[in-house]
Amino acid sequence: MAAGAFPIADPREVSKADRVYGVLRRRIRELALPPGAPLRKEEIALELGVSKAPVSEAIARLAEEGLVEVFPQHGSFVAPIRPAAVRESLFIRTALETEAMRRLAPTADAALMARLDDSLQSQAAALAEGDLARFHDLDEALHAVLFAAVGSPRALRLLDAARAPMDRMRRLVLPEPGRPEETLAEHRRLVEALRTGDPEFAAAAMRVHLTMAGRRIERELAKLEQTTAGPAGS
Repeated sequence: MAAGAFPIADPREVSKADRVYGVLRRRIRELALPPGAPLRKEEIALELGVSKAPVSEAIARLAEEGLVEVFPQHGSFVAPIRPAAVRESLFIRTALETEAMRRLAPTADAALMARLDDSLQSQAAALAEGDLARFHDLDEALHAVLFAAVGSPRALRLLDAARAPMDRMRRLVLPEPGRPEETLAEHRRLVEALRTGDPEFAAAAMRVHLTMAGRRIERELAKLEQTTAGPAGS
């Protein structure tokens, strides 16, 4: 092997690890795997038709994101929802997505605006059908389209990792009566602000949207902290 060279992993194994990671991450973020749920490698490998190696790699990646806790000799478990991590996630997301809107506004082209308009129509249809799971996916997709349009793959990876602790709380907040409709209205304002081409107006629209989401998340966090603390004096 040449000096400075590194062995190249089998692409097939990398692909399997990515698939396992994607499946587990989605289940955790959607609370299909709730906090404290055990992650049994043998069962996961059997279900997904892979060996234990890709499962181990996927769990290690999830642990880096704070979604899984690994205890040597005891196993791996879905991490609890930690208020501090959620608040940090919201802070990072607000900083990155607000700046993304500021940079994107002067350069947003017709193709991007058409994609965003299509997303808004799909979101409205999902709400009309009462399909909150689809609405949530479309919500995430809209934000992904906006941030990807900035053209910074590294920042996109950072944002995706930072969002992970917050997404579980968003799943708890979304079913709150009236919140999905408010979210759609805020998304519409985001798109219209972007259409103006005004960087500061677009950035402000994103900040307001995330602030509104943050307020509801804070209410859920307060309940969580109260439950965790237990009765006074205990």
